[in-house]
Amino acid sequence: MDARLAAAMAKLPLVAILRGVVPGEAPGIAEALLAEDFDLIEIPLNSPDPMASIASVRRLAPARALVGAGTVLTVAEVEAVAKAGGDLIVTPNTNVDVIARAKALGLVCLPGAATPSEAFAALAAGADGVKAFPAEMILPAVVKAWRAVLPKTTPILPVGGITPDNMGPYVKAGASGFGLGSALYKLGDTAAATRTNAAAFRAAWRALSA
Repeated sequence: MDARLAAAMAKLPLVAILRGVVPGEAPGIAEALLAEDFDLIEIPLNSPDPMASIASVRRLAPARALVGAGTVLTVAEVEAVAKAGGDLIVTPNTNVDVIARAKALGLVCLPGAATPSEAFAALAAGADGVKAFPAEMILPAVVKAWRAVLPKTTPILPVGGITPDNMGPYVKAGASGFGLGSALYKLGDTAAATRTNAAAFRAAWRALSA
């Protein structure tokens, strides 16, 4: 695992997914998240002008934070994220070419996987961890089975439908952290509302990991 990811995970292993955020609002939302110890910020590429948002958030975030893109599907998109200053690549699928290019450019890569075979393929390609997606399909019992066979140091982060109230069974099963979508931020949310949601997630994680 990349040392930058390890440090961010040790602090708070929750990835903020800002799907739909617009460039004019991205810095304020990011500042609210950083204030609640979120050092992993993902802006999906199906958001409006995502490269502008990534660039602006990367400029304001401290060096320790990882800022980048989600829903990355191609090698060209990896290169565009790197050009925008991003250092985090998150995908919904296991594409070994995307993973290899991300790692060749020195980026942290968390590809999506829905099966053990995909998870192992992602790790063999150099992935820093796996995004268990969609979590609505990958239940805690499945995460427990993955944890039994994947390398023990592999970060497993369920993504999809995660709330402060349903993290517990996943953590007990061996989840390392989570990707957080609409329960943390959805299009139209203010920075204040996002910070309130972030604080609730942080408190839930702290209680589970105490």
